[in-house]
Amino acid sequence: MRIGILKCGQSPETLRGELGDYDIMFETLLAGRGFDFASYHVEAMEFPASVHEAEGWLLTGSRHGVYEDHAFIPPLEEFIRRAYGEHVPLVGICFGHQIIAQALGGKVEKYAGGWAIGAQDYDFEGQPVTLNAWHQDQVVERPQGARPIAANGFCENAALVYDDDRALTVQGHPEFGDAMIAGLIDHRSSSIPAELVTRAQARMSGSGPSSLLADRIERFLKAPRAAARGAA
Repeated sequence: MRIGILKCGQSPETLRGELGDYDIMFETLLAGRGFDFASYHVEAMEFPASVHEAEGWLLTGSRHGVYEDHAFIPPLEEFIRRAYGEHVPLVGICFGHQIIAQALGGKVEKYAGGWAIGAQDYDFEGQPVTLNAWHQDQVVERPQGARPIAANGFCENAALVYDDDRALTVQGHPEFGDAMIAGLIDHRSSSIPAELVTRAQARMSGSGPSSLLADRIERFLKAPRAAARGAA
């Protein structure tokens, strides 16, 4: 199954040699599950010619806010709407979670409660799951057809599923192990309160990416669904 990775940003340059860029992290997360991958650096305006170039799409994180004025955001939102309308499954992580919500009529804003960084505990439909996170922005209004499937006391819309089979989005980072959080603390934490950094460092135990979320993403992408309608 061909999965297109829409790279909405890049990991810090100083970490890429050791940990890889965001697309490589997702290839590692989903390795051995019957997928092959094609990456498109949409942040640099590299877009697929059609939503049918892949059988599913995965949108990565980014340092940008979805509500900011960047050239790649309007065409990315249009691509999301086209893929959604054609029933090509979408998976969004962090920025990807937020841009899918915004493109489909939801609202994203800089959360007044501040940052979530490092290990966070969520309730995924009754199952406790811990994921690494790195965000201040949140989906504060869900689009029509979006149903929450994960939350905690800090993030009401920690994961959403759309019309049961069209999109699955997650605010946390299943592709991030503790090494990535440590690297982000070293390179991107200057604006984050020191007590949050200390708390994140205290919860590190050398863990890697989340196999539980990899399982969920695999099931979602491979689930039987209506055939794509029309041509892109």
